[in-house]
Amino acid sequence: MASTILPLELVDRCIGSSIWVLMKNEREFVGTLMGFDDYVNMVLKDVKEYEVTAEGITETPLGQTLLNGNNIAMVRHTSAPSPYRSTGI
Repeated sequence: MASTILPLELVDRCIGSSIWVLMKNEREFVGTLMGFDDYVNMVLKDVKEYEVTAEGITETPLGQTLLNGNNIAMVRHTSAPSPYRSTGI
């Protein structure tokens, strides 16, 4: 029988690792997860925001950032930052 893992346990395993976060408004962030709470509000460091424009993909460094858990659509553990929506993968 496969063991069950809860969502917060999975996020907890990502602390100190690089993650990619897709927000409900389609904004994308890549950074190192420093911590989170029961509402999945997240603190990330070394954050970069990715935005798709007519000229291509824009990358904006943000430093340390707090993301509101109510607006997070998806989180992915990543060792190489490459948001799939921006790159078309």
